[in-house]
Amino acid sequence: MQTVPSATRRRFIARAAALVLVSAGAWSGSASADQPPVTGPLAANPYLGPLGTATMHGDAGSSDVTPLAGPAAGAGVTVYPLGAACPTLLEGADGLVVGLCTAIAGQTPTVFLFDSGASGPIGGALASLPLTKGSLLGGVYAYLDNEDRLVVVDGGRRLLRVAHVRGDDGAWRLTAAVQADLSSSIPQGDNVTGLVPDWTGNVWFATGHGVVGFVGPDGRVGTVALPSGELVANSISSAPNGGVAVASTHALYELHAKAGEPEIRWRSAYDRGSARKPGQLSWGTGSTPTYFGPVRGDEYLAIVDNADDQVRLIVARSGSGEQVCSVPVPVGGSENSPIAVGSSVFVASTYGYPYPTVPEGAGPAVPASAPFRGGLSRVDLTAEGCVPVWDSQVRSAAVPRLSLADGGIHTLRRVGPDVTTPLDGFDYVVIDPATGAVRASTPLPGTVAEDPLQMAALITRGGALWQGTISGVVRIG
Repeated sequence: MQTVPSATRRRFIARAAALVLVSAGAWSGSASADQPPVTGPLAANPYLGPLGTATMHGDAGSSDVTPLAGPAAGAGVTVYPLGAACPTLLEGADGLVVGLCTAIAGQTPTVFLFDSGASGPIGGALASLPLTKGSLLGGVYAYLDNEDRLVVVDGGRRLLRVAHVRGDDGAWRLTAAVQADLSSSIPQGDNVTGLVPDWTGNVWFATGHGVVGFVGPDGRVGTVALPSGELVANSISSAPNGGVAVASTHALYELHAKAGEPEIRWRSAYDRGSARKPGQLSWGTGSTPTYFGPVRGDEYLAIVDNADDQVRLIVARSGSGEQVCSVPVPVGGSENSPIAVGSSVFVASTYGYPYPTVPEGAGPAVPASAPFRGGLSRVDLTAEGCVPVWDSQVRSAAVPRLSLADGGIHTLRRVGPDVTTPLDGFDYVVIDPATGAVRASTPLPGTVAEDPLQMAALITRGGALWQGTISGVVRIG
């Protein structure tokens, strides 16, 4: 077998770098004269793959920001039907795309390896590897480490590193190595939902039933249990300051490693409302916590609560948990992690989005359904506090991604009436972060068979956007 040369990886991974600062540059749209470019530092974790492409939300801090430019105007569109929903698409330093998908038949998590430059109606899948099945959200969150291996916990509660190698026959193969057995630390019937490395090499995890812990570089496992009844339905984030952020269905936490054990730095309860909202997958926040800040990229943490009347963006100071602000945002509810960089935060609405299923134990939605009207809001941190900047009516059907290289917010938009139907379509749009206006759009083929289902996009170094859908992958560019 031949592995990808390590020199190729080293060219793209700044192992010693702590921060990367990229300016948004000039916009081709109608930027407001009094709004400076959206920019700020992104924290590069030395145990992750390339910045912007190694986690579902781009980086360890879950910023949903990338230093890479998106597709050029008029880019082509390719659909890869895989018979699987693909929420996690990542690109390594070798330029290959690794997808963690859930097969429609049997809901088996499956790792796919793609050629990032491939085209054609079914092209791109170089290899696949099924993993042990867990819960609906178990096995969804994963990341690429600094050797381009997919790090994931399977349904057997084993921490795996999945490598891709090319044999002498030219064929690619995926191989899984067990780093740790977590079955003695995670109760039977519980599954890992969130996974991230910290800056010292610990691999942190959080389970659906509220067990938080890490596997140390020596293989030792340490855990702490959140209060009874608190679930974790989203991923987790880490920062250079040693913090690891977890949002349960009741509170926002920041933890750190102390003497080889996980320790809770602080806990801050939020308004979880009286029930799960339509367009959300749990009763509580839908946010993976987002680290951001204008100096180091980790001064603050952001989530969106689940208050009944109007949800609020909550910004807390990392390290202490001190609340910086709590400001209403007119998005109804959000299952998405906020975009955040520098002093700007963007919140997208998923209220009323027609998910075909929800995790077991999520509880009924109140009301049972609602129109999907969408909405995207920008809030800036200023000396006066959190200040709303604009609200847009865009009906984002995916987790938006902000590019600092081209100064645009990239997403797929649902096209059709507010009361969604199987005949709805989708288009690819670029939104101006200065004004909230859509500055470019490209119609996409297909209807609900290619529903992006509020999954995160990947922008590759080649300038393509890969978007997971309910049945495979759409590639633009």
